[in-house]
Amino acid sequence: MARTTFEELLDAGSHFGHLKRKWNPNMAPYIFMERNGIHIIDLYKTIAKIDEAAAAMKQITKSGKKVLFVATKKQAKEIVADHVKVVGMPYVTERWPGGMLTNFATIRKAVRKMSSIDKLMVGTAFTSISKRERLQIARERAKLEKNLGSIADLSRLPAALFVVDIVKEHIAIAEARKLNIPTFAIVDTNSDPNLVDFPIPANDDASKSISLIISKMVQAIEEGLMERKIDRDKRDEDREDGTSGRADGDFDLDDDDDESSVARTERLRTKPTPAGEAGGEGRRSKPGTRKPLGKKPGGPGLRK
Repeated sequence: MARTTFEELLDAGSHFGHLKRKWNPNMAPYIFMERNGIHIIDLYKTIAKIDEAAAAMKQITKSGKKVLFVATKKQAKEIVADHVKVVGMPYVTERWPGGMLTNFATIRKAVRKMSSIDKLMVGTAFTSISKRERLQIARERAKLEKNLGSIADLSRLPAALFVVDIVKEHIAIAEARKLNIPTFAIVDTNSDPNLVDFPIPANDDASKSISLIISKMVQAIEEGLMERKIDRDKRDEDREDGTSGRADGDFDLDDDDDESSVARTERLRTKPTPAGEAGGEGRRSKPGTRKPLGKKPGGPGLRK
């Protein structure tokens, strides 16, 4: 992944923070200076945090897990949707549905309802109902598509959450913290970076700044998915090679092994057997005599 440069962040305006009177004291380590009543973010620390977050994002997607992107503010909606669609990750750009993570089963019911409406609209029974009912069903389908269409493929809880503005998306952050889901976020000078696991100090209001950071995260996701595909193809090739090797080994025996096995069999056949175990070839007993049963002769129990 190409490392983020200082010039890129500077051109995007990522260093501009909020007014000094609106700052959060926990953001002090990431603030470089204050000018004209506005805090300036240290972009060198921003670069380090972007690299750290991208590496973690790459490992998550390499393991085959999903990352949910959340950005409901006006200037971030289209940016997040356009970038995240490319890698097939779920995203929320409309109103955050309360309990989406903590009450995930109910959200899945709404998604299944949307799929059942699709089946109904395709079937022949849809044409037999009244026009008003068809219009109501179509409106309900459009509403569900607007709010939940981007998470229709999310069959389980996401492995991580990426948030653009944690002040606006405080409900999403609270639900993720309750479920111990790792959180990534762009934090401005009015935010508390201690609420997220991977904070990225930058301007969360400028469209260029949001687009730059989201593009870096998407690049990391693409690399993780590519490495996952390469590893899966390599495992498949190794499995095929191992199967063919075992099949060849079952029928390809060396001549030395064959000769040694034949010689071992001949030795077992010609091995002399003890006299007591051989039938008729060992030491024979005298005719008319047999071994006494019971106790040995001369014992105390012998009758005279």
